[in-house]
Amino acid sequence: MTLLGEFALWMALLAGLWGAVVGFSGAWRTRPELASSTIRSVYATCAALLVASIALWQGLITHDFNIEYVASYTSRNLPDSYVVTAFWAGQKGSLLFWATVLSVFAALAQALTSRRHKELMPTVAAVTGAVVVFFVATMLFAANPFDRLGFTPADGNGLNPQLQNPGMVIHPPMLYLGYISITIPFAFGIAALLSRRLDSGWIVAIRKWTLLSWLFLSVGITLGMWWAYVELGWGGYWAWDPVENASLLPWLTMTAFLHSVMIQEKRGMLKRWNLGLIFGTFMLSIFGTFITRSGVIASVHSFAQSNVGYFFLAFLVLAGVFGFTLLYTRWPQLEPEAQLESVASREAAFLFNNLIFVGIAFSVLWGTLFPILTEAVRGVKITVGPPFFNRVNVPLGLLLLALTGIGPLIAWRKSSLANLRRQFIFPVLLGLVTASVLFGMGMREGSAVLALGLIGFVAGTILQEFYRGVRARIRMHGESFPVALGLLINRNRRRYGGYLVHAGILIYFAAFVGSSFKITQEATLAPGEFTEIRSPFGHVYRLTHLGVSQYTALNRIVSAATLQVEIDGKAAGIVSSEKRQHVDSFNRKTFEPSTEVGIRSTLREDLYVVYAGSIGGTERANYAVTVNPLVWWLWFGGGVLVLGGLITMWPGGGRTAVRSGLTRTQGATVEPAVEEAVPV
Repeated sequence: MTLLGEFALWMALLAGLWGAVVGFSGAWRTRPELASSTIRSVYATCAALLVASIALWQGLITHDFNIEYVASYTSRNLPDSYVVTAFWAGQKGSLLFWATVLSVFAALAQALTSRRHKELMPTVAAVTGAVVVFFVATMLFAANPFDRLGFTPADGNGLNPQLQNPGMVIHPPMLYLGYISITIPFAFGIAALLSRRLDSGWIVAIRKWTLLSWLFLSVGITLGMWWAYVELGWGGYWAWDPVENASLLPWLTMTAFLHSVMIQEKRGMLKRWNLGLIFGTFMLSIFGTFITRSGVIASVHSFAQSNVGYFFLAFLVLAGVFGFTLLYTRWPQLEPEAQLESVASREAAFLFNNLIFVGIAFSVLWGTLFPILTEAVRGVKITVGPPFFNRVNVPLGLLLLALTGIGPLIAWRKSSLANLRRQFIFPVLLGLVTASVLFGMGMREGSAVLALGLIGFVAGTILQEFYRGVRARIRMHGESFPVALGLLINRNRRRYGGYLVHAGILIYFAAFVGSSFKITQEATLAPGEFTEIRSPFGHVYRLTHLGVSQYTALNRIVSAATLQVEIDGKAAGIVSSEKRQHVDSFNRKTFEPSTEVGIRSTLREDLYVVYAGSIGGTERANYAVTVNPLVWWLWFGGGVLVLGGLITMWPGGGRTAVRSGLTRTQGATVEPAVEEAVPV
């Protein structure tokens, strides 16, 4: 099967090269058979890479340890679910996964895109083919997943214990899917520039792809936070780690694009800006892959140092030069069709929104690259920690939160003072009441009160928009409230799905505010001894150490420490934390011990317990205990965000209002059946 897999990689390389060369040459413009051949090359590449993937999976499942990749990332006692995830656990396998999924997306783009965009499709095939060729060439010449060993070991090394977690079954694929699907909008942008078809047609063609990419990134980032929270044992879910930052960067610029593209659709503005955002997002996805695989940064998420990073750096430079040079040559043809008429307009709000998103992205990029730059220039790596990112991005995040509520309240082109007053009364009052109540309850942290007050303001905007839409349907059609709400969302999916996404973001913000109040303490306890920790909400946890037990599981030796939990004197169950020593089939220790966190989660807060080891082999145990407020709401917010994203993407649901036919009265909805998209 390895011979078949490697042969399939060479076939994919040749098919991708053919499609890229013919597509970029433009010869297909006068020869229809070449256009068909270019598009068929996409399907051929996809088929070849699927064969290669099946070959590698066959090696993983059958434990063919003569394959170097299989021996490095699996073992005979590895649970079956993690044998499957070993496909993307290592560098070589993840490259094959990336290339295969990209080829599938490229084939779907060819098959599902409307025929009215057929003039773009050969060039789209050329761009996706060129990107696939890069990944396949990197595998064949630097990181071949089918390399064989000179001997066949009796067992493999096994999978890193930190990757043996349910979150790692779906977190990396979701993040990869987000990175990979960005290539499709990038390909359409290049095709639009090369063909000089610079109207809004290419934007319509990529609408679902951009939303899909954004949704995959959102899910991947959230699952990554959950994995870090339950697996790494440091008490948090986001530490501004370089690889975390690398996943956040394309999400920020893609979110900016999803807002600014509405201005181009409705007013014909920001054409250059939108193309720049698409190109920048694609480059940031490649950048994230580069810093993960080059070894230039130290991270629990990154792969070992290898020369694959140089391939990605070269590709990043070439793609950036090609894309932005092409954009520059078409600059005069991308003149806006309208001008910004007023600062008090939705266009201005979206523009400010974009500037803040890009500002946050720049600060994150600078903080991520700063250690690399200082080491290159001064020979000393100066690390930028969370204080820098928080100091810069918290104020920008609060501004962004405010604009999330302001944008939907302002009309296109220009808003009158009377309308602004009418639109803002309820949201502003709700924000002020929220802040006042929290202050009256004793909250004195200024930034937290401000953030939660802004959350109340934005929630007021969302509630007001839903209320007015439902009220209009009830008045016009005599429907009951549930029916009116369901039909309102169903017939205006982009608009109200976008509002649900905003609601998910609000829940994220509330959870982030809660994390700033977490409390941590350490304790060393003998059986029967206890420690107490006070929650930010005022009640007291008493934790009594019951003892340490040891047992053997499928592929690990476990030491489990158990605590009896009481809350304000009332029994609340037990919580256990474990130290795990993973071993291979021959009972050899192959990894450093890992920690399994004990978590007692409620809607209000999490009790987070880490067993840090025992003293001298006795049952006297060291604990680190944290009370984390509002963590449950972070995962719930992710669910709301995904629901809103799926509603927004679902086919149908009305049409987008065209630039000449907006049905608005100074920002107020007058006909809920007319869809005017509020982007996510």
